Amino acid sequence: MSNPFRLVIVGGGIAGLALATRLGKSLGRSGKLDITLVDKGFSHVWKPMLHCFAAGTARNENDRITFISHAAGHNFRFCYGEISGLDRANRRITLAPLVEKDDDNVVLEERYLDYDGIVFAIGSRANDFGTPGVLEHCIFLDNVVEANNFNERFRHALLQAYGRGTPVDIAIVGGGATGVQLAAELHKALDIGSLYNFTPKTPDMRVTLLEAGPRILPSFPEDVSAAAHKQLEALNISVRTGAMVSGVDESGFLLKDGSRVDAQFRVWAAGVKAPDVTRALDGLECTRGGQFVVKPSLQTTMDDRIFAMGDCSSIQNDPLPPTAQVARQEAHHLAKHLPAWILNQKPVPAFTFNNKGAIVALGSYNGWGTFPDGKTFGGGALHGLSARLGHTALYRQHQIELYGLRRGLIACLSDWLDGFVRPSVRMD
Repeated sequence: MSNPFRLVIVGGGIAGLALATRLGKSLGRSGKLDITLVDKGFSHVWKPMLHCFAAGTARNENDRITFISHAAGHNFRFCYGEISGLDRANRRITLAPLVEKDDDNVVLEERYLDYDGIVFAIGSRANDFGTPGVLEHCIFLDNVVEANNFNERFRHALLQAYGRGTPVDIAIVGGGATGVQLAAELHKALDIGSLYNFTPKTPDMRVTLLEAGPRILPSFPEDVSAAAHKQLEALNISVRTGAMVSGVDESGFLLKDGSRVDAQFRVWAAGVKAPDVTRALDGLECTRGGQFVVKPSLQTTMDDRIFAMGDCSSIQNDPLPPTAQVARQEAHHLAKHLPAWILNQKPVPAFTFNNKGAIVALGSYNGWGTFPDGKTFGGGALHGLSARLGHTALYRQHQIELYGLRRGLIACLSDWLDGFVRPSVRMD
């Protein structure tokens, strides 16, 4: 019997884990495919929930999926590590050494994985656009570790504010869905926390949202942008459009017009780029933002054995937005067509994106959605509920897809019951 085809999936986000799970259920179970999922973390969370983890309105202990146990139950292997190199001639990837941050102790040396095919699904990061001081003085929320670190600092700042009676100043750069939803979620956290009577007076929290363009939520219709702008201002969030950041220091942001926005917390949620490592992977073609350039089949232009999907890829002459919806559909496309490519050398057909619209939810305050034809829904105390429930339904759909129907429904029930036991906002 010939050795099984070795498929390495790099990145355990929405796309990578969905693909590993689906292929594990089919070819992995039959032994025809040896699947290895590589990730630099030990667990998966739904990235559109990161703003909730940062604010503390959701606890990622309940919402994370541990790679090791999930792999064991779905016929693939998990390898902890971060890719640092690629040798296409010898079909081998290099994993960087694992080094302890505190004392530079090497926990794991550089390692190698051989492959017959690779799928890159390593996601994206916020783009600093080379702005001076961003990397040194800003907080990013690109993964669960960064979200947790922000939440810890946020809770400590609130504790000081309660004790000293001083305000908490937060400035967020980026008026896309992440920045807008984070601003609202932080106010939701403060509103919930005030119900616990920690002190007689709830401290002030001043949140400023900075957007370089003429309006927030630029990917949504103008009426949704205007309504969201109005809702944020009703929450006493200062929304500044046309605010181009030219520099950052330890006290705040310097704007292009010469003004300043001082803030204790400086969050950067603007733009999207691929991880820097993409440019160092054996000559694979990349865009200016570092995304792998792929054919409509999602195969890289330089090597048909290497695929890329999700935020780290850009389809040649037809780039798609870096959204969870695109990543999920690309994963389903490869899960459907890779078996024939692996077993029978059949070409992978072109991927076609089916736009199902988009949803933005501002905490428990409001929400809106758009259909593919441009029509919108949501807005208002009751009408906004439909959009907020739709946002939650997308997350539950993701859970059920990974867990299966029975376990997925149990996870939903567990989260619901947990709400009766734990506070609605993280307090510890």
